[in-house]
Parts: sequence; structure tokens; C-alpha cells
Amino acid sequence: MAVSAVSGSTSRSMSREERKVIFASSLGTVFEWYDFYLYGSLAAFIGATFFSQYPEATRNIFALLAFAAGFLVRPFGALVFGRIGDLVGRKYTFLVTILIMGLSTFLVGILPGSATWGIAAPIVLIVLRMLQGLALGGEYGGAATYVAEHAPDDRRGFYTSWIQTTATLGLFLSLLVILAIQASMSKEDFAAWGWRVPFLVSVVLLGISVWIRMTLSESPTFQRMKAEGKQSKAPLKEAFGQWKNARIALLALLGLTAGQAVVWYSGQFYALFFLQNVLKVDGVSVNIMIAIALGLGTFFFVFFGWLSDKIGRKPIIMAGLALAIVTYFPLFKALTWAANPALATAQENVRATVTAAPGDCNFQFNPIGTRKPVTSCDVATDFLAKSSVPYDIVEGPAGTPASVKVGDSTVSSYDAGAAGAGAAAAGTAFTHNVNLALQKAGYPLVRDPARVPDSKVDAFIAANPELALEGNAIRATQPATVPAAQAVKDKLLTAEEAGAGDVTVYTVPNAGTFKMVADPNAVSWPKTIAILFVLVLYVTMVYGPIAAILVEMFPTRIRYTGMSLPYHIGNGWFGGLLPATVFAMSAAAGDIYYGLWYPIAIAAMSLIVGIIFVRDTKGTDLDAVQ
Repeated sequence: MAVSAVSGSTSRSMSREERKVIFASSLGTVFEWYDFYLYGSLAAFIGATFFSQYPEATRNIFALLAFAAGFLVRPFGALVFGRIGDLVGRKYTFLVTILIMGLSTFLVGILPGSATWGIAAPIVLIVLRMLQGLALGGEYGGAATYVAEHAPDDRRGFYTSWIQTTATLGLFLSLLVILAIQASMSKEDFAAWGWRVPFLVSVVLLGISVWIRMTLSESPTFQRMKAEGKQSKAPLKEAFGQWKNARIALLALLGLTAGQAVVWYSGQFYALFFLQNVLKVDGVSVNIMIAIALGLGTFFFVFFGWLSDKIGRKPIIMAGLALAIVTYFPLFKALTWAANPALATAQENVRATVTAAPGDCNFQFNPIGTRKPVTSCDVATDFLAKSSVPYDIVEGPAGTPASVKVGDSTVSSYDAGAAGAGAAAAGTAFTHNVNLALQKAGYPLVRDPARVPDSKVDAFIAANPELALEGNAIRATQPATVPAAQAVKDKLLTAEEAGAGDVTVYTVPNAGTFKMVADPNAVSWPKTIAILFVLVLYVTMVYGPIAAILVEMFPTRIRYTGMSLPYHIGNGWFGGLLPATVFAMSAAAGDIYYGLWYPIAIAAMSLIVGIIFVRDTKGTDLDAVQ
């Protein structure tokens, strides 16, 4: 017969009650991560619904607030709900967090857009995002503490590792739901209203999670401490106002969670960003490959949690950090060759040169993607970085605009601030000419079809001499008839040019906007998924045992508060800002891999601090840690 284990005991089997505790805690946390990831995955559709109708300055403020809210308030959620959890109890606190998270997510699905509610819509959205972040800040610590305090000392790594699967499973679930809904409707319908369905579906998950959690009992360790009158009267003050406890929190942050966070974000989020935005693999394929890698890797969260009960938490976490430090550069370079070999070949053979005046180039830290480059150097380097083109910056004469040299072609950049009304035309000419040079040099660029009004056919031919087009040949094709208002909306003509009647529009294949692409036929799915799996494996090494070691580091009186704050600072701040930091560093260096020094440096810091100062906690009796 199974033994119902509590802290201070050992066992070799898991009781029915323990399985229920783990299942309920894990299910609820999967649901919370699912909710949290939906915003990131559907950000483009949310932005179009809530922000697009406002002036650029206003839109940028809202975008900043919406992005930052979810990450930056997580530590505050850890403080608020951690304190409640140490005062009132684990069960009721993380029951509250799941209600807040679930209702906030559901409300996003039914919230009217700015076209209906005006400025109130984005304000309410930001408030809901803040509530999501606060709830998530309290949820993880509660779930990890609750499970750990039910676990026997010799199996705590295994028990808590199920909680560690939840972030990956939440991402996995969100990707599957989004892909399924996208497959069931047209792109237009998904953009108009289909993106709301994943948010609405969450109410079903909320109901199941709340019902299961309502049937749980309080943590036995907390009940025992409460019965003995040993509760903390002021968890925040005791956790961070007393050096002996504040030191533990600081070591947990610098020696564990900061490094764990950058490895976790690199392996799951930045890998997705890198494939889609740097290597130009289509979004659906990227989501499927990431989902497969996550599916293959999720078991290893539990494996390394189990292994940490045998050999210790610290050796596994430190090994994961060390492997990431040593192998990130070769792995991401291998990812380029696997996912876009044409781009890898071009990068190896051709580097651009940006010649710029002293002081014209700036560090382009842009965490929300709304800041626009202004100086001629920043315009050039921003374009090249987003096009995944390596480049060198050399100093040119003072007072001259930057230029870009690719092969035997040199293109002058422009100052977006000084160009005034001509900035749009200057930008179009610059990107067109640089793209031509890159295509000639072997970069995998293709061109979309161009829609050209009859009145602009001759001007279009003159602006694109490389296409060797003829007006008669274009006009001999079957045109489309477009209402004047639609032609203006599609930016084919100005209102004055369009007039009041219909407009004749010709479609010219391979003559429109350039775009860098990964040839779908050249993407090696097995190699790409294998590399992604290795990156996920590192995630499971640093993340699988982290809950157990954090719980075991802190006294029962302040455990919920103490372990939650360093966890969420590490993951919310060190991890949350990783994509923007990596891109800015890569843009500054002209190397798509240079930004990897950020996760490597943070992981190295945690490796050094962890090895020297963090002790292993395997086998700790939680009742003895008061």
C-alpha cells in the first residue's frame, strides 16, 4: 500500500493524494502559462485590434506598457501573493492567483477593440496584462511550495519536477490551440476575430482547474507550523530585511535563477525568434518544429528532477549552464545551416561594409520593437541586422551620410530625422537598392507580386530598370478593376490621384517588395528539430531541479515569499529582456550570433556564483528548516 508522505519522511511510491496534489498544481500552472503565452503569440493581432488607430507616439506608449506589464510586475506578484501565502496558506493563495489569471485572460477574448471603445480599450488591456503578470508572480511559488511540502525528502526533486513541465506544456498547448484554430478558418477571419478564440477557450480550463484545486487540503508542513504558532508575522521584512535570509535570496538569484532564466528563454523563446526573424523560416513551420522539440524534451524535466534526488540538484543545474556556455555558438550556427543553408552560404561569402561618420552609430536597444532608427548609420545597420546580413562598420568623413557596400555596389543611406517629408521616398529607395545588391551577392531574396495602377506603369518601369519591363507587355495582361477608395486604402494611389471612379490595376509578378526567405524545400526538418531538442534539453537540466532547490533553501516561515521573488526577477527581467538585448548587441556588432554573449555571460555568472556559494540541498528536511 502506498504511503502518504510528508516532509521529513521517505517513501518509494506515490500515494493517491500525492498524485492528486501534483496533478492539480501542475494542471493549474499549465493553464496559467497557457494564458500568459497567448499574448506573446498573438501580439500582432492584439496590436492591430487595440493600438493601430492611434498616433504613433500614443501607440508606442501603449505597446511599451502592454509588453512590460506582464514581465515587470511578476516580482511584485511574488511579493504580494508570497506574503499572503506565508500568512494565510498555500492552497487558498494559489487558488486566488488562478482565478485572477483565468478571468483576466477570458476578458481579453471579449474586450472590444479601440474602434469600439476608443482609448479605454488599450487601457483596460494593459490593466488585464498587469493582473496576469501579478497572478503568475504568485502562482509558481505557490504551486512549487505546495507540492514540495507534500513530498518526501528523498523524492522532492521528482515531485516538483512535474511543476517544471508546466511552462513548456503551457507554451506547447498555446501553440497547438493557435495552430488548430488557424487551420480551421481563413487568415482574414483569424485576424478579424479568430485570434480571440484561444482566450475564450481558457474559461473551460479555468473551471476544471478551480474545481480540482477546491478539493485539495492545505500543505501539511504549513498546517504543522501554524498549529505550533511558528508563522512569520511579517514575511516580507523577515525574508528581505534580515541579512541571513536576504543573502539566501541574493544567492538564489545570482547563482541559480538568472542563469536558469537565460538558458530557458534562449532554448524556448529566442530559438523561436531566431528561426522566424533571423533565419526567415515561415511562422507555421517554426511553431510546428518548436512544438515537436518541446514534445520530445518535456519528459526530461521529470527525468532530471528524479536524477536530482539521486545525485543532487546543484550538479545538474551547473552542468546545464556549463553546456550552454560552451555550445551556444556552434549550436546556433548549425541551426542556420540546417534551416536556411542559402543564407548561411551568403553570410560566409559576403559581408557588408557600413561607412559612417564619427558618432553616427548608436546602440539600438529596442525591447518593444517600436523605436525607429534616425541617423543614417542606424538606418543602415538596423536594416542589415533585420536582414540577417553580417557587416563591419568603418569610420568615414565627418558630416557625411553613411553608406553600405555589398560586393561591388555602394548605396548611400539617409538621415530619417533630417529627411522630413522625403523620408518615406528616401527609405524606399535605400531599401530597394540595398536589396538589389544583396540579391546580386547571393542572399536568398525573393520579390512579391507588384500591384501597379495603369497611370503609374511607366513610372514603375523607370524605377525598376533591373526588371527590363515593357509597358505594352504589362498592359497586355488581364487587369483588375478596383474602386478608388480601395486603391487609396491599399496605398496604390493618393486620394487626389485616384479620383472618384474605378482604377485599373495590373499585377506584375516578381516585381514588388523584397523579402528574405528560407526556401521551404531547403529547410532540414530533422536537423533543425534535433538542434532545437538539444537546446530544450539544456532547459530541462537547469529548470527541472530548480523548484526543489529553491524551496529547500528557504525556511518554512517565509518559503513562499523568499523563493518567489528571486525566481521572478530572474525569469521576468533577466529572461524577459533577452530577445531585445540579444538583437541590440548583434546589431551593434554586425553579427547575428554576437548577442549570444548575453545569455552566455549571465549563465557564466550563475555558474561561478553557484559553484562557489550555493550549497546543494538534496534530502533537506523541510520541517527542520524553520
